[in-house]
Amino acid sequence: MSSWRISALADRHRALGSNLEDWNGMGTAWTYSTDLADEHETIRTKAGLMDVSGLKKVHVIGPHAEALIDWATTRNVGKLYPGKSVYASMLNEAGKFIDDCVIYRNGPNAFMVVHGSGAGHEILTRGAVGRNVTVLFDDDLHDLSLQGPVAVEFLSKHVPGIRDLPYFHHIHTTLFGRPVTISRTGYTGERGYEIFCKAADAPTIWDTIVAEGKAMGIRPCSFLALDWLRVESYLLFYPYDNSDMYPMEGQPIGDTLWELGLDFTVSPGKKEFRGANEHYRLQGKERFKIFGIELDSKEAALGGDALYDGDTKVGFVTCGMYSRLVDRSMAIARLDPAYAVPGRKLELRGASLRAPATTHALPFDDPQKLKRTAKG
Repeated sequence: MSSWRISALADRHRALGSNLEDWNGMGTAWTYSTDLADEHETIRTKAGLMDVSGLKKVHVIGPHAEALIDWATTRNVGKLYPGKSVYASMLNEAGKFIDDCVIYRNGPNAFMVVHGSGAGHEILTRGAVGRNVTVLFDDDLHDLSLQGPVAVEFLSKHVPGIRDLPYFHHIHTTLFGRPVTISRTGYTGERGYEIFCKAADAPTIWDTIVAEGKAMGIRPCSFLALDWLRVESYLLFYPYDNSDMYPMEGQPIGDTLWELGLDFTVSPGKKEFRGANEHYRLQGKERFKIFGIELDSKEAALGGDALYDGDTKVGFVTCGMYSRLVDRSMAIARLDPAYAVPGRKLELRGASLRAPATTHALPFDDPQKLKRTAKG
């Protein structure tokens, strides 16, 4: 593992059995010595603590901060107020998806943009040229994600008013005497919180949550457990669900928001953002659609496993999982648009699995999103 970014929790991850595989330049705990099925069940029924500090945190500050983010992303950030955040997409000039992010507004001219392994930081840095704005990559800031139904029970013992924090809002507060920003966001489909803290404080916060939360069923969970959760909850992972990973024959890399089902990330009526003209021109020209697949199997499909209607290949899986909690094998797939409707009977033909498959609307779990948006 060769990484240029260092997690302050690396020793904790190694002690839990991780080899710290590289993700986004940081040694990340893809797995622990524990069973992923146990971790998945913990997050769905109790709460899991994950180190997602490999996400890139970028502060955008100055009089032109709003204008820069407005140009670089699909959201109208002028509608954000301090303490409010929003999920957004970033496109290239060809109108193709190159990154997603969460935009946090901290003040009139102060934002934080948190993104994964796409080109978000580079786009913001390039767009800042000639503008009265500073773009600061913050690798000291760590991100601990506490996700699951008992997360709010635990935090309410330590953070006054946390129950009143709405979905996609954040507060600046203290936790165990350390300054933190707590955001009601996550990547699991559960009610959860991200705790942003200084690197120097991350070990104390991690250790205290693990120790005090044990009696409530809270336990450390690895990064790969998120794959299982995101399949159920329709949360895409760049580039693993994209043509960057699965190139389309004879075509350049790049997918539209219409194809990915992310067109909802464009604020209504917004026309001025990077790639906007091409984005709107490509509506109705989808080459595929992201859709769900349920398998008649107790095994999980693998990325790249093909889906057939008779002798015709109509798509393939990008990520699959089997849940012992609900006894279902589910997957995210890239399908021919004609097949992206519920109830179509197909066959999965993979390297290690062949099974009947049925198309299924996404998300599989909590389609009304009642868990992540719950109040009180």
